Amino acid sequence: MTKESKQKKIAAIHDLSGYGRCSLTVAIPVISALKVQCCPVPTSILSNHTGFPTCFFDDYTDKMPLYLEQWKKLNLDFDGIFTGFLGSEAQIDIVTDMIRNFKTEKTMVIIDPIMGDNGKAYQTYTKEMCSRMRTLVESGDIVTPNLTEACILTGRQYRQTGWTRKELADMAQEIISMGPGSAVITGVREGAFVTNVVAEKGLEVTYLKSLKAGNDRPGTGDVFASIVAAQAVKGVPLLKNVRKAADFVKKSILVSDERNVPIENGVCFEEILSLLIRQ
Repeated sequence: MTKESKQKKIAAIHDLSGYGRCSLTVAIPVISALKVQCCPVPTSILSNHTGFPTCFFDDYTDKMPLYLEQWKKLNLDFDGIFTGFLGSEAQIDIVTDMIRNFKTEKTMVIIDPIMGDNGKAYQTYTKEMCSRMRTLVESGDIVTPNLTEACILTGRQYRQTGWTRKELADMAQEIISMGPGSAVITGVREGAFVTNVVAEKGLEVTYLKSLKAGNDRPGTGDVFASIVAAQAVKGVPLLKNVRKAADFVKKSILVSDERNVPIENGVCFEEILSLLIRQ
């Protein structure tokens, strides 16, 4: 009898941007460094992320069902399904179906509901897409919205600062009431600090606070969510998981600023990837 592989596997559903350090070009090395196999499901192919003045873009929506059909024929199974940026209602529906078809009792579903930042939804996100994203969130075990996305999911008015702990706790608990077991609201500004709000069903909400470091950069949310996803399938408790992810992102920002890496190039996490490998 063939022994079951002890190595964990994550299906990572995201776009592939060739330059700029985001989405799959972040998820694959970060998840791999944590000794989890990363199996990509590309939603689109870009020459570079959209923060640059121009880019090549190839939508992969029509190919995604054909791609996943082969996995189904091969009876592949995964310890985790990790969703990132989705570019259309159709893609949200495809991913919802994928979770339904591939999720087993052992599968953790980690949803990073990438919809917007700084109080605004991305231009591609219509009201209908935001509504569909709420349906996708219902399928998750862990959901990792930033503050903007948490407000979109719960229908709250965004404000950059001035949130009370009770307001944040109520928002996180409302996300959990949609279906997931845990919610992590990331990047809440509290004066000179950044707080991650960690809520788990049946437990008190925890606030993990640290001094804000360096410049805001694209791709940091992808680094954070990739670490959370990889550690989740390995059974790392959520609070310990979030602390490690936040610490690594902070160190990545600092080393990027020290090396004068252009903001649009994201974080040069490669310089400290050994921290994840050793741990």
